[in-house]
Amino acid sequence: MSDDEQFDLGAYLDRIGWKGERRADLATLGGVHLAHALSLPFENLDPVSGRAPSLAPGDLMAKMIHGRRGGYCYEHNTLLRLALEALGLRVTPLAARVVAGGGTPMSRPRTHAMLRVEVPGEPQPYLADVGFGAAAALLMPVPLVPGTEYEGAGRRHRLVPLPHDGPLPLWGLQAYDRQAADWAAQYAFTLEPFTAADFEVFNWHVGTNPRSPFTQRPYVQRTTAERHLSLDGARLTETRADGTVTGRTVSGEDEVRRVIEEEFGIEVPAGLRLLGG
Repeated sequence: MSDDEQFDLGAYLDRIGWKGERRADLATLGGVHLAHALSLPFENLDPVSGRAPSLAPGDLMAKMIHGRRGGYCYEHNTLLRLALEALGLRVTPLAARVVAGGGTPMSRPRTHAMLRVEVPGEPQPYLADVGFGAAAALLMPVPLVPGTEYEGAGRRHRLVPLPHDGPLPLWGLQAYDRQAADWAAQYAFTLEPFTAADFEVFNWHVGTNPRSPFTQRPYVQRTTAERHLSLDGARLTETRADGTVTGRTVSGEDEVRRVIEEEFGIEVPAGLRLLGG
């Protein structure tokens, strides 16, 4: 069965609440991107349970579209790629090195998936990414033009050229941090295309390696127009649209499960122990 037969564009658009036109244009790209980001949560419960999630279109549909689950970058951006291709856009998968939280572009492996999208009639391609689990992640796609600041759905981003020794230009995506009043690095990437086979390897490594942070504790995110909610282990953090941040520690296994199910809208698999021990 082909990807087209396994992926249901209508069901996907219904799930994310997109009621606009189904066209291969910039308005549709931006609208679908934003609707996806505000509808489908980020979560790593499969790796916490000891297995990498399937990236097969049919399995993604069952889990994230027909089920009360989310996913991480490989799942989110695979779904978005399938939708954009079904809408007639040309999409190239990319891979990045995450530098948020420290490190340099060359100190970490390429483990993050994003998309390069070509829009008919537009002079430049766009960077699309609905799978970067962070309060300052992209909500709208941005043109792949370095040195220019973009604002989308209340968040500010820019792409900057980075020095390195490789043959292809290295780009850095940065987000504006309101609390620090400064730009913060998110990830670095080149425009080298990657394939489904590459992401199967990345997914297996990130989803099963005992040294991967995604296998060690729950990492759950949900974004709405008013706030971004994050659960990292037992730490629950809320970031309001105005940049105000509050947090608390969730007390125990039962409350963590309740928070994930009620606050994030995710059905926790039966028998999964979330906090270990």
